[in-house]
Amino acid sequence: MNHDALHILLADDDEDDRLFFKDAIEELKVKTFVTTLNDGVQLMDYLNRPDLQLPNVVFLDLNMPRKDGMQCLKEIRQDARLKNLSVAIYSTSSSEEDIEETFVRGANIYIKKPNDFGALKKILSEVISLNWQYHTSGLNKENFLLSL
Repeated sequence: MNHDALHILLADDDEDDRLFFKDAIEELKVKTFVTTLNDGVQLMDYLNRPDLQLPNVVFLDLNMPRKDGMQCLKEIRQDARLKNLSVAIYSTSSSEEDIEETFVRGANIYIKKPNDFGALKKILSEVISLNWQYHTSGLNKENFLLSL
């Protein structure tokens, strides 16, 4: 793995969404290393590997089989080794209930999946260039939901 590249992890059960995401990241002018996983069980198995250098940011889909994003977020925030991981919820849901619950459970940002490639590139560019220290220090609802 290239240690000066940004390590981005995506957990999403939809293969088209994973490909769309990787293509958009590759078109950004940022050195990245992207790992994609198919569901929450794979995500937690991956994150719990003792030799793992933690990713810079995890993009987490909410609606996945076997273990959903909400459960993964809960486990991440309860694990001493993972609790400071930057987590971006990446979901088709725009339900106020989902946004509120992920905020309360400690996600750093909430992104509604755009269905346009240009919009996806723009939003991913914004997210990976965020000052995560600022975004994780004083979580506030106004800057939680990222929209274009």
